[in-house]
Amino acid sequence: MSDICAGPGPASLRVHRAEARGVELAYFREGAGGYPLLLLHGWPETKRIWWRNIVPLAAAGFDVLAPDLRGFGDSALAPGGEYDAVTHARDVEALAREVLGHDGCAVCAGDLGGVVAQDLSLRFEGFIERLVLFNTIAPMLPGSPSPLSPEVRMAGDYFKRQSREADGLAAELDTAAKRRGYVAQMYGPRYWAAPGTFDPESVYFMTEPFADADSFRASIANYEYYGGPRTAAEPPRLIERNPTPTLILYGPEDHVIPRDYPSRMEAVFPERVGPFTIPGAGHFLQ
Repeated sequence: MSDICAGPGPASLRVHRAEARGVELAYFREGAGGYPLLLLHGWPETKRIWWRNIVPLAAAGFDVLAPDLRGFGDSALAPGGEYDAVTHARDVEALAREVLGHDGCAVCAGDLGGVVAQDLSLRFEGFIERLVLFNTIAPMLPGSPSPLSPEVRMAGDYFKRQSREADGLAAELDTAAKRRGYVAQMYGPRYWAAPGTFDPESVYFMTEPFADADSFRASIANYEYYGGPRTAAEPPRLIERNPTPTLILYGPEDHVIPRDYPSRMEAVFPERVGPFTIPGAGHFLQ
């Protein structure tokens, strides 16, 4: 089952759908037959965040798979309401390996997708051959300092609301316009991205999937596992060193990722290239 998604610019991409672990996942796929590359989005993102990257990567020889995580975008809601990082990792592994037949792949990811990617690489030994990580949650090794700098704490009110007051926030955002306006702040005045990164047409395109009330509520549910009311059956593997060969990138124009992110990542990934800082880039390094 598939349809066409047309966004900013001339490109259109086909949306594919497949069931993985009892949930229908939607995904873009271009370049079948190339080297498998998973692109994993974070929040407030969907597979659309990779819009400018998919066709060039396919042209470069990659079999590009960019899914919507369960509850996001065009993917279905979780029947049992599970939206934790390990559940996402298991979904993606099943989609890539069992549905599409990949025995191994590389992953590029940031934000929540980076947490999912790190868990994937450790939980399914040998399946993830390379990682590219940017502006995500750095693993917390024993004895690490607090992950939240004063700057991040000042910008982190969204995190408190989405982790501890998600139902109240969803009730306040009781129209499609309010939900999209809330998400649009992350692409603009909250300075997750460098100023001017997203023009109005792009913001409209990126926020459209969050207009639906159920999809918006599902998208913020992942925060409730971090200081909120939800408990995951399995914690993500974020307290250990990761031997996977990893390219580490960092967009410094980001008000939600601590500025010591590069040094934290250096401590965790011994087989690394970088970290490389990308001047002028922010949270949405895509």
